[in-house]
Amino acid sequence: MTITLNKITKKVGARLLFEDISATFNRNSRYGLTGPNGAGKSTLLKIVMGMEEATSGSVALPRKVGFLKQNIEQFRDQRVIDVVIMGNQRLWDALAERDKLYEVEMTDDVGIRLGELEEIVNEEDGYDAESDAEILLTGMGIPSELHQEKMHAIPTDMQFRVMLCQALFGNPEALLLDEPTNHLDLESIGWLERFLHDYKGVLVVVSHDRHFLNAVTTHIADIDYETIIIYPGNYDNMLVAKTAVRERTELENKTKEKKVSQLREFVAKFGAGTRASQVQSRIREIERLEPQELKKSNIQRPYIRFYPPEKPSGQIVFKTSEISKGFDGKSVIHKFSLEVQKGDKIGIIGNNGKGKSTLLKMLAGALAPDAGSIELGHQVQIGYFPQNHSEVIDKKSSMTAFDWLKKRREGVYDQDIRSILGKMLFSGDDAFKPISHLSGGETARLIIGGLMLCNYNVLIMDEPNNHLDLEAVSALSWALQDYKGTVLFASHDRDLLGNTATKLITFEENRLRLFDGKLDEYFATQAVKT
Repeated sequence: MTITLNKITKKVGARLLFEDISATFNRNSRYGLTGPNGAGKSTLLKIVMGMEEATSGSVALPRKVGFLKQNIEQFRDQRVIDVVIMGNQRLWDALAERDKLYEVEMTDDVGIRLGELEEIVNEEDGYDAESDAEILLTGMGIPSELHQEKMHAIPTDMQFRVMLCQALFGNPEALLLDEPTNHLDLESIGWLERFLHDYKGVLVVVSHDRHFLNAVTTHIADIDYETIIIYPGNYDNMLVAKTAVRERTELENKTKEKKVSQLREFVAKFGAGTRASQVQSRIREIERLEPQELKKSNIQRPYIRFYPPEKPSGQIVFKTSEISKGFDGKSVIHKFSLEVQKGDKIGIIGNNGKGKSTLLKMLAGALAPDAGSIELGHQVQIGYFPQNHSEVIDKKSSMTAFDWLKKRREGVYDQDIRSILGKMLFSGDDAFKPISHLSGGETARLIIGGLMLCNYNVLIMDEPNNHLDLEAVSALSWALQDYKGTVLFASHDRDLLGNTATKLITFEENRLRLFDGKLDEYFATQAVKT
């Protein structure tokens, strides 16, 4: 029960993603597949599943593999519980054929076939299928009243959770999960971590959640230098080992270069003289010592820094008085009062659908409360990063990244725009890329670039880490910690929350409250309660 890659090469146009990859992923091991956006992580998973062809090479898989599918639209008219059971294709096909045969006239052949199908159902634990699916759905935070609903009738984030349950269903011998924590709240992420810890097959997971990778993985398979290097340990262990190897190789090369330079001086000095044998000896030594050309790493980290505000805000930034907001007759936020002080860094946490985005939109002025009031403090200037990027970037526009950024601030110089774009990894012609062609990660970096350009004294950010790779999330975390203004942000990334937020707004079962402390302190108080 292993996944074996044999000399896998993949080219996309003229670009080489990886070359002659050979690797084995073993049972009882949990591999994090890492690399920056565009390195080919999702492409490699699709090659492994046979959904995309490699340029060359082959893959060997166990019989039963769970894979996190992203095509939720394909299942829109299916019952939620059925979508989960479809994760075991052999069982689902047998159940579907059995149901059809029960509708036709019973003959000897039909009876024999029904017996064969019942054997398959029994082998695949089909008689417990619905109860097993319900356990997965409940663990993912999907209430039992939704289990019989059609997929299109439940919220989109819930649909993605159903797809994750589908991948986990049926005791697969291997699991391939691409960004499984997207659309999950902190409670569901914790459940998934515990599930994967108990999983005995082969796990390969792509994630931009550093805390999740550190909590789950036993190995890291890092795509870089056009190959895969497997490191023992979790993500933090890999970073230490990778950096040490690179530094050691660079030091060895410098030592070799110095030695080669000395040998070349000798050859140049005595090459035409009487010491021919010594010269030849040194030429051979030069050939042996010639430093290996180091392949360039594809890891790039944006330089994110929110500069000190030109106009500091007053001491009180926001004062909300009993604000309420509801949709379709359902109350989301009820009579919530809050006072935000200058310099506060407040993380907003809670299960999906509780109202985190609604609260941030009201504070940002993008949504009006149904009741109550929001009072802005003196000279407050708000920079807003919405969860839905289309609220600030029209992807149908023909505008370039350069043009969009230039419109953010009146009178800004072109060189300042190019400087910000360079820091956000839009180098060369990428600065003039149409915004309609930007990936999710590029769009997020462009919006962050706009916030950097404008020197706001208050930042309101809704899931800013979505679509960013691990390097970019780390850069954002450091930037927010260093920022001299006020920050309110919602996130499910525990590293970002734990390192940045000094206070929390928590959406709990029946109330919304301000917790004066960091994330680990909040979890400690919750553990005491339980």
